[in-house]
Amino acid sequence: MKNTFKNLSLPELKAKRDELKRKHMELRFQMVIGHVDNQVLKRTMRRQIAQLNTMIHAHVLAERRAAIAQAIQSAQSVEVK
Repeated sequence: MKNTFKNLSLPELKAKRDELKRKHMELRFQMVIGHVDNQVLKRTMRRQIAQLNTMIHAHVLAERRAAIAQAIQSAQSVEVK
């Protein structure tokens, strides 16, 4: 099952990451108690969280680059006038 997080907005990505972190924490507690049959689920959740963190970071970098480009463009337009 391949997760498609690509079409989510930044707030949706953060909400999904927080939800997965909470589920991962609950799963860890269940594993300590011994109520988990599927050991691979923990690794899968951890990888999904890492994927979401990467996508969130990419969104933040894109916003920073856009702000810098806009600042450079406005500074250049001021110099020309």
